Amino acid sequence: MQVIINPHQENWSSILKRPAIDNSSLQEKVKAVLDDVKLNGNRAVKKYTNDFDKVTLNHFAVTSDEIEEAEAMLSDALKSAIKQAATNIEAFHIKQLSPPEIIETMPGIQCWRKNVGIEKVGLYIPGGTAPLFSTILMLAIPAQIAGCKEIILCSPPSKDGKLNPAILYAARITGVTKIFKIGGVQAIAAMAYGTETVPQVYKIFGPGNQYVTCAKQMIQQEGIAIDMPAGPSEVCVWADETADTDFIAADLLSQAEHGADSQVLLVCNKETIAKSVITAIEEQLKKLPRQNFAIKALENSKIIVLENTEDAIELINAYAPEHLIISCKDDGQLAERIINTGSVFLGNYSPESVGDYASGTNHTLPTNGFAKAYSGVSVDSFVKKITFQKLTQQGLQNIASTVVAMAEAEGLDAHANAVKVRMEK
Repeated sequence: MQVIINPHQENWSSILKRPAIDNSSLQEKVKAVLDDVKLNGNRAVKKYTNDFDKVTLNHFAVTSDEIEEAEAMLSDALKSAIKQAATNIEAFHIKQLSPPEIIETMPGIQCWRKNVGIEKVGLYIPGGTAPLFSTILMLAIPAQIAGCKEIILCSPPSKDGKLNPAILYAARITGVTKIFKIGGVQAIAAMAYGTETVPQVYKIFGPGNQYVTCAKQMIQQEGIAIDMPAGPSEVCVWADETADTDFIAADLLSQAEHGADSQVLLVCNKETIAKSVITAIEEQLKKLPRQNFAIKALENSKIIVLENTEDAIELINAYAPEHLIISCKDDGQLAERIINTGSVFLGNYSPESVGDYASGTNHTLPTNGFAKAYSGVSVDSFVKKITFQKLTQQGLQNIASTVVAMAEAEGLDAHANAVKVRMEK
């Protein structure tokens, strides 16, 4: 990791730059798959599953027998862990629903807003080197709480034509029954356009590689909603002399192991902290099975020493990290000053990995600086908010002159007339 000491503010932008992601070269390939699935449905999905996943499937839907078989393959310890995580995630998310409140804006005028679950949603769950069964909990639980009527799940099959057992178990305990062994761009296309067996959805959620990310961005242009712009995982740790440098190293590596395009950042107030963390990283790396991924990610990562607290706050808000760990004295007060991040972890005993799995908060968060304008996934992500209004005759009389004056000033006489015609009867 590169160590930068008290950089001038004019250099922050270049220092904080993420690893470049150029999707332009992918777009032609991704569009070809999208168009093929849109036109040819399951036949195209089968072809790309064979090409990319190296398995030939005649049926994509997961059967109830496969789900039961998967459950039997898991240890009791893992099943218990998944259930505990699900319980915590549900407890946190269920409080996000609020009942409609009727507001009387003027005598005779009532307005209210109602949450309505998006009718059909699709969840994409990556497989590969790290099958993210935890993401099912993070997406399916708020979808169920929101009242989504149809939840579709797609995940790439392994070479034996099956899905990871933990993925199927997590789907079962969250009530997801429409599960398909489809991955990559073809999965996004199948959910976006529908096929003979995969229902079309209105919004697609879930992480993926650069091809999946590109596909989600492209189908968004055709009217299919997506959760948020996606990018590689990242963490920023803000530490002072009260932090444990072994903990810091572990937190940085927990993100770096996601992949070579991940980025980790340490902001600290003393150069001695930086040196100690680097030593701890070198020691802990030796024990990691995914050390090759972590080493590549660390090449794109930095330690920034800022002695001034105000500078540290400003730099972190400029970076807008997906995850922020504050391992400093007065962490609560400092957290109040942070306005751009996806999720915050306070104190020495709040590792980011707890939020990834089981504390209850959602791990589907904005990356690549999008935390300046986007929130992480919540129950709100799965609902539409429909507004209502009801006026009595007296209520319309009370507001008629206001509406008529504004409509006529905008040159929309028919708008004004819709009020006038009622007042004349």
